[in-house]
Amino acid sequence: MGYGGFVFILLGLVALGLAIAWVVVGVHALLLGRVPGKRLPWRVRQPRLWGAGALLMLFNGGSPSLFAVGVGLVALGYAVKSQR
Repeated sequence: MGYGGFVFILLGLVALGLAIAWVVVGVHALLLGRVPGKRLPWRVRQPRLWGAGALLMLFNGGSPSLFAVGVGLVALGYAVKSQR
């Protein structure tokens, strides 16, 4: 295995770590109704909507239309004002 193989494995591990972090944040937002972190809670107005979109972006089954719906839900999570 050459140098390129190690880079490929390293990039794969980084991508896997980012995907796991995205799932954790999405489930946290969807179930608890708040987004963890310092800056993200100030920007996300509808955490449950944002969390549903984040999860749909990852678990779309390879469907581009479901990915687009997930992106739309994340965008609505930033834009829609809370009714409370």
